[in-house]
Amino acid sequence: MNPLDDFRRNFSKQSTLAQLITINVGVFFVLKMLGVFFFLFKQENIEQLILGYLALPADPGMILKRPWTIISYMFLHYDFLHILFNMLWLYWFGKIFLEYLNPKKLISVYLIGGLAGGLFYVLAFNLFPAFQESVSSSVALGASAAVLAIVMAISFYVPGYTINLMFFGPIKIKYVALVTVAIDLMSIRSGNAGGHIAHLGGAFFGFLYATQLRQGKDLSKGFNQLMDSIFSLFKRRPKMKVKYSAPKDRVETDMDYNARKAAEQRTIDQILEKISRSGYEGLSREEKEILFKSSKK
Repeated sequence: MNPLDDFRRNFSKQSTLAQLITINVGVFFVLKMLGVFFFLFKQENIEQLILGYLALPADPGMILKRPWTIISYMFLHYDFLHILFNMLWLYWFGKIFLEYLNPKKLISVYLIGGLAGGLFYVLAFNLFPAFQESVSSSVALGASAAVLAIVMAISFYVPGYTINLMFFGPIKIKYVALVTVAIDLMSIRSGNAGGHIAHLGGAFFGFLYATQLRQGKDLSKGFNQLMDSIFSLFKRRPKMKVKYSAPKDRVETDMDYNARKAAEQRTIDQILEKISRSGYEGLSREEKEILFKSSKK
């Protein structure tokens, strides 16, 4: 069996949460394997080039040249601990999310949260003087903004949900989410300012999504419809089956019936006249059959 087909079959059987984790881990694994290959041939610059084409640049001009980065960056990780903690948070809070909301909403919050994080990152680096010197060289990568959107969304959709934390005991998840946001806010002055700002963008959308959903407004509805339309373009359409059915006997009109009966009668009259002239033995085989069938009617 083709390994790619085998992977596709197994991937389609996974839950939505597992698929998100699989994509992230798969991209990380492929890039790391390519990194080893490039290292052996002393071509590490190619590895950095690939990362540059997938990460989200802070420069709007570069984004216009690489528009796919607004999506690809949220599935891109370089450090093992980075992807490890992101996937653990995605798994823990994704499981809670799916206890109350459906898989389609999970994907929407992940993607829109990632987009919101990217928007916050680009705006901040182009608006605040503190980042002006690094706009042209700064890039963002990682699922943190998308994951934090899920964390905030479920934490404020069911703010009373309680988990047990080591050393702390029972604690409501909304407090876990708020502490995480506070840490990101205080860490902006660190060396990963862009990442922390992106986290805040994802968190903002997650909070807004939850508060609106509790009021009966689904902010992801339009996005879901757009994604359904896009995915429908790639679905395999079933082959058209041509069904053949034998034509039914045509319904005969009164005029057609009368014409047919008159023609049959003329043929019978001609055969009878021939019998009177030359006898029955003078008929052809076809004429005898016609006369026989006529006598049976």
